[in-house]
Amino acid sequence: MKRLERVYRYVLEQEIGEGLEAGLTTTDVAEALGIQRSNASKDLNALVRGGKIQKTDGRPVRYLPLGVKDALPRHKPLYDNDLDLPEKHYVMSYKESPDSPYVRENQRPVQHIPAQNEPDIFDRIIGKHGSMRSSIEQAKAAILYPPRGLNCLITGPTGSGKTYFAHAMFRFAVNSGMIAPDRELIVFNCADYANNPELLMSHLFGYVKGAFTGAEADKLGIIDQADGGMLFLDEIHRLPPEGQEMIFYFMDHGTYSRLGESTKNHQADVRIIGATTEDPNSSLLATFVRRIPISIGMPAFSQRPPVEQVDLVKMMIAQEAGRIQRRIVVTQDVVKALIGSVSYGNIGQLKSNIQLVCARGFLNHMNSEEISINFEDIPEGIRSGVITVTQDREKNAELSKILEPKLSIDPRVGASEISIDSYELPYNLYDIIGDKASLLKADGLDQEAINQFISTDINIHLKSFYKDHGFTFNADNKLAEFVDERIIETTNRIYDMVSGHLNYELQQNFLYAMSLHISSFLKKLATGEERHTNDNIRQMVADYPEEFAIAQKIRAYLAEVFQVTIPASEDYYLAVLLISLAANQKEGKIGVVVAAHGDSTATSMVRVVTQLLGADHVQGVDMPLDMPPQIALEKIQHAVTEVAEGGGVLLLVDMGSLATFSETITRNTGIPVRTIDMVTTALVLEAVRKASVLGSDLESIYESLRSFNGYGSGEVVQTPPVPVLQKPQAILAICASGEGTAVRIKEIIQRALTKRQLQELTILTESVVDLQSQLPQLEGEYQIIASTGILDPKLAAPFIPLDQFLTTDVGELINRLLTGSDLLVADEPKKEQGIQETAMAYMEENFTFLNVPKLFPVIWDFVNELIEAYGPQGNTKPLAVNLAMHVGGMVERVLLREPLTITSKQAEETLLDEFYSRLHLHVQSFERLLRLEIPLAEEYYILEILNLKTHQEEVPAHDFFN
Repeated sequence: MKRLERVYRYVLEQEIGEGLEAGLTTTDVAEALGIQRSNASKDLNALVRGGKIQKTDGRPVRYLPLGVKDALPRHKPLYDNDLDLPEKHYVMSYKESPDSPYVRENQRPVQHIPAQNEPDIFDRIIGKHGSMRSSIEQAKAAILYPPRGLNCLITGPTGSGKTYFAHAMFRFAVNSGMIAPDRELIVFNCADYANNPELLMSHLFGYVKGAFTGAEADKLGIIDQADGGMLFLDEIHRLPPEGQEMIFYFMDHGTYSRLGESTKNHQADVRIIGATTEDPNSSLLATFVRRIPISIGMPAFSQRPPVEQVDLVKMMIAQEAGRIQRRIVVTQDVVKALIGSVSYGNIGQLKSNIQLVCARGFLNHMNSEEISINFEDIPEGIRSGVITVTQDREKNAELSKILEPKLSIDPRVGASEISIDSYELPYNLYDIIGDKASLLKADGLDQEAINQFISTDINIHLKSFYKDHGFTFNADNKLAEFVDERIIETTNRIYDMVSGHLNYELQQNFLYAMSLHISSFLKKLATGEERHTNDNIRQMVADYPEEFAIAQKIRAYLAEVFQVTIPASEDYYLAVLLISLAANQKEGKIGVVVAAHGDSTATSMVRVVTQLLGADHVQGVDMPLDMPPQIALEKIQHAVTEVAEGGGVLLLVDMGSLATFSETITRNTGIPVRTIDMVTTALVLEAVRKASVLGSDLESIYESLRSFNGYGSGEVVQTPPVPVLQKPQAILAICASGEGTAVRIKEIIQRALTKRQLQELTILTESVVDLQSQLPQLEGEYQIIASTGILDPKLAAPFIPLDQFLTTDVGELINRLLTGSDLLVADEPKKEQGIQETAMAYMEENFTFLNVPKLFPVIWDFVNELIEAYGPQGNTKPLAVNLAMHVGGMVERVLLREPLTITSKQAEETLLDEFYSRLHLHVQSFERLLRLEIPLAEEYYILEILNLKTHQEEVPAHDFFN
C-alpha cells in the first residue's frame, strides 16, 4: 500500500470527537504511521487538494473526513466582562458571498485530465527535446543501469528545478520497475545539520538506546526508511567532510552502524541522488565526487529557449487557475514581463512572481468568473521585466512570434503530473486573500485600503514561504526592495572602513541597519525636514569619542558621494548607530510586537525583518480569523512581556480595533505600550531599526513612526564612484601532492569562514611539484593574500609555516588578512611535547579512519628517524610537523586504497635518488609495523618534502608575524 493511501485510510478510520479537538494533526498522523512529519503534511495537503478530506481553519490545522467539519458544533468564544473588547460577529467567507461565482449554478467545472499508466514521466518535462534532453538521457541511464542503478548528482543554480527533477527520476524508477511501487522518495536537507556531524549521523543512520542523553529507545534513521527506494540529499555541498565520509562509506559497502554501535552490521539498498548549487569539485571532497559516476546539469532559466520559457509560464499559470477554479487571461506584455523579471532565482523565482501576479489579479476580480490580468495590474518590479526582454531584440522578436495578444488558460489538474514541487504552497493563498478581504470590508475599510493591506500580505506570505523552503533570495536583492542600490554599495564601503578602525566586532546586520539609516535621513534631506540633537544624545555620545570621530568621517564621505550638504547634527546619530551596532549590545532596546489577522501575516513580517536586521527583541502574533478577542489579547500580552527590556514596547497592528489593547496591557503588566496601526513590512523594519538604537525612547520613536512613509533614496545628484574591479582574494595551501595536507588546510579554513560568515574567499591547493609552473597563472587570476603549508613560495604576501598555522586561531588570522591588519606575533618556539600535541590534535580533527592516539607515536618515531637519516641543517621541527601530517594522510589513503599517483618519469627519478635506498629501508620497517604496503608514489612525495628542506632557505617564522 502506498504511503498516501495509508494516510487516507488512517484519517477515515479515526473516530471523530466533538469540539475544538476534532480531527487529526500532522503530528498525530506522522507518529501513528511512523513517517516523517514533512511527508505526513505533504500527503494530507495532497488529499485536501484532491477533494478526499478536509481541514479546519484554526491552529493547529486538523484534518477530517469529508462532511464531518460542517457537522461539528460551533463554540462561542469566552469573553472577560471586565474588558472593553469589540463584539465579535460572524463574517461570511468570500466563497459564501452572493456575488461569488463559487455559488453560481453555471460555475465552470474543473477540467481533470485522466491519469495515464505511462512509464516515461519525463515526457511531461518541459524541454525534453531541447535544453533538458541531455539531462533526461543521463537520468534514465542512471536509473536503468544494471543491476540497481547508479548514484548521481544534480547540479544547477538556485530555483532551476533540481528537486522537481529528482522526484521525476523517482517516478520513472517506480514506473520502470526498478523500485517497488510501495517505496518512497526520502528527502533530506543537508543544510539543517551542516555543523553537527553527530546529529547528522543520528538522523541518517539512526541511534541505539543510550547512545546519548535522551536516547531512551532505539530509533531508525532515514537510511532505513529509504531501504529499497531512493534518498534525495538536497544541498549536499553543505555536508561537512565527516558527513561526506559517512555517506561514501555507505555507498561503497552498503553497510552502516547506528550512533552508539561499534560495528557496521546493518545493510540497506538505497539509490542516492544529491543536489547542489555549487561546483562539486570545489565544494565536495574529491573522494566523495569520485563515487558519484553521473552528474546531471540543470539549465538556468536564461539558458532555456524562448519557447520553453513560454511553456513554463503557461504551466504555472494553469496551476494557479486550478487553485482558484477560474480561467486566467493574461496579455502578451504580462508574459514578457514575467519572463524578463527572472534574474537570480530561475524557475523558482518565476513561480513566485506568477503567484504574486495571479494573487493580485484575483484580488481585483474576486467576484468575476474570469481573472483578467493586464500590464497595468502587475507590480513595478515585475513590470520592468519587459525592458529586459525588449533590450534583447532577437529574443523579443521570437517571443512575439510565439505569443498571441492574449493568453487564455483554463484550470487544469493533471492527475499523473509529478505531485511534488518544492515551491508548491502548502495552503490556498486565494482563500486567505478572499477571507481577509471579507473581514476588512466588515471592519469598515474601503476597497483601496483593503487592497493595500492584502497586497502586503501577498508579498509576505510568498517571501516567507520561499525562504523557509530552501529558496533563499539574495540578501542584497531583498534589501534593495526598501533601499536604493547605490546606498547599499556605499554602505558596503563604509563597513570596510569602520571594521578596520574599531577594536570590537560589529553585528552582522550592520549592512541593513546602516543602509536603512542612510536611506531614511537622505529622504529627510530631500523633503527639507530638519533633525536636531538634544542634551541626552550629546551626553551619551561624549562617552564614545572613537565612534564619534568615525561618524564624522562617515558624514563627510556620504556628503561627497551623494553631493549633498549633511548637517553636523547627523554625526551624533551616526555615532549612536555605531555604538548600537556593537556585537552583543543589549541595553536601551525597545521591544516591538507585530499583531495582524491571518494565519501567518505577523510572523511572516517579523521573519523578513529578523533576517535583515538580526533583531532579537521583536515578536509576531498571528490571529486567525476565528480567534476570540480574549485569546488574541492574551497572546499579544505574552509577546509584550517577552520582548520588554525596560524601555517599553511598540505594538504594530493591522487595523484600528486592536489599538484598544495597549491600555489594557499596560494596566495588567505595568509595561508602557504605544500602538501604531496600518502595519507594513517597511514600518516594521523602521520600528525595529530605531528600537535597536542605544538611548532611544518610546515616545520619540512613536512620534517619528506616525509620519513614516517608507524609505527613499533622496535626490542623489551623482552615483558613487565605481570601484576598480579587483581579482578575487585567495589563500594558497601547499603540500607535497596538493591532495593531502593542503586539502585538509582548505577544509579548516572553510570551516572558519562558515562559522564567522566572513566574505567570500577562495582556498587554492597546489603541490610542490607543480607549484613553479602553476604559480604565474594563479597570481594572474587571484589576489593571493597569504600562503601556508610546507613550502614558502616567496610571494608578496605573508607565508604562515604549517606548524604556526596549526597553533593559530584560524578565524582571527583570516580576519586580519582580509582587513589588512598586522598579523599577530608568534609565540615562542614550542617544545617537542607541544609540537606533538598540536600535530595529534590536527590529525584527530581531520582524519576519520585513523586511531590517532595509538598511531601517532609510530608516525612520529618514523618521521624523526627519516629526518635523522637525511641529516638536514637548522631547525627541523617544522619539517617534522610537515612530514607527520603527510604520513598521516598517506596511511589513510592506503587504508582506503586511494594512493597518490606519479608519472613513469617521476618513478624513475625516485629510484635513482641517492637517498631512496635508505628511505625505502625505513618505509619497509614502517610497513611491517602497520602491516601495510606503501606504494612507490607515496615514497616519491616523502622524498619531495625532504628535498625541499635542503633546497629552500630557512626563514624565521616570526618574520611573518611582526
